[in-house]
Amino acid sequence: MNNYIKYSFRFLVIFGLFSCMISCSKESNEDASGMVKVALRNVGHQLLLINQDSISVVKPIMKIENLQYQLSFEEQLEINPDSLIAFLKNSFQKANLPQHYLVEVLQCKDNEVAYSFQMKQNIENGIIPCRGRQLKKDCYLIHVRFTKRIETNCSYSYIWLVSIFLFGIFGIITFFYFKRKTKVSSEENSESFTFIGTYKFYPEQNKLIKEAVEISLSKKECELLTIFIAQPNQIIKREELTKKVWEDNGVFVGRSLDTYISKLRIKLKADESVKLINIHGVGYKLEIDSSFCIRKLKSTFRNFLIKRFFSIMIGNIL
Repeated sequence: MNNYIKYSFRFLVIFGLFSCMISCSKESNEDASGMVKVALRNVGHQLLLINQDSISVVKPIMKIENLQYQLSFEEQLEINPDSLIAFLKNSFQKANLPQHYLVEVLQCKDNEVAYSFQMKQNIENGIIPCRGRQLKKDCYLIHVRFTKRIETNCSYSYIWLVSIFLFGIFGIITFFYFKRKTKVSSEENSESFTFIGTYKFYPEQNKLIKEAVEISLSKKECELLTIFIAQPNQIIKREELTKKVWEDNGVFVGRSLDTYISKLRIKLKADESVKLINIHGVGYKLEIDSSFCIRKLKSTFRNFLIKRFFSIMIGNIL
C-alpha cells in the first residue's frame, strides 16, 4: 500500500479517536450530571412527601465536586435512614447510575455529620449503620459522593459512528487511489516497448529510455533498430537493411546506412552489453550480451541490499 494511504489512514484514526474521546467525555459528563440531579430531586421529593409536606420545594441540586452532589431543602424535615436508603437506591437504579456511593447527612447549623452510610452495589455489601433511628426535625444537607465513575452509553454509539465514518473516508481514498493507479498502469501498458539490454525501445514513439533518460530516434534509426531487434545476435546483410529502410521507401543515397549505424552506436554506447558490430563486406549484427546484463542486475541488486541493510541499521540505532 502506498505511503500516502497509510499515513492518511493513521491520521484519520488518531483524529477520530481524539475527537471521540473529547466529545464523548464532554457528553458523558453532562448527561451523567443531569441524570444525578434528576435522581436526587426525586429523592428529595419522596422525603418531603413522607414528611407530609407537599408545599415546600427542593432547592437546586448543587454539584460540589466531579462526583459529589448536594441535596438541600427549603424547610426543616425529619429523615428516616431506612427511607433515605431505599429512595436513593431505587432512584439511582431507575436512572442507571452506579450503586457505589457514600451518603452523609449534615446539620445545616454546624455541618456536622448527623448520619452517613456507604452503599456497595447492594445493602448487604455496604456499610449501613443505625437503621431505624429517626433523625429529628431539623435543617439538613444531604451529600452524595459516587465512589465509582459514572459512565453513559453514548460513548460506544459515538465510537461506532466515528469508526464507520473513518472507514468510509478510507475506502473512498483507497478506491480513487487504485482507480488512478490502474489508469496509469493501463496507459503504461498501452505504450509497448522492447528491452535492448538495459534500454527500453518504444518503436511507435521513436525513442529509447534508459534509467528515466529519454533518447530520441529518427525515423530511419528506429526502422533499423526494429530490424536488428527482430534478429538479435544474427548477421543482417547490407542489402537487406538498405532494401527495407531505403529502397522500399525512397532512394538510397551514398553511405546513408553507415551514417545511421554510427548514430545508433553513439545512442547505445551507455550499455556495454549492447553492440552494433560491423561484419566487413557482409553487413551488421546487433550483439546483446545477456550474461553481462545478468551480472549487472546482480551487482545492482547486491548494492541495493547493502544500502537497505545499512539504512535499517542506522534507523535502529537512531
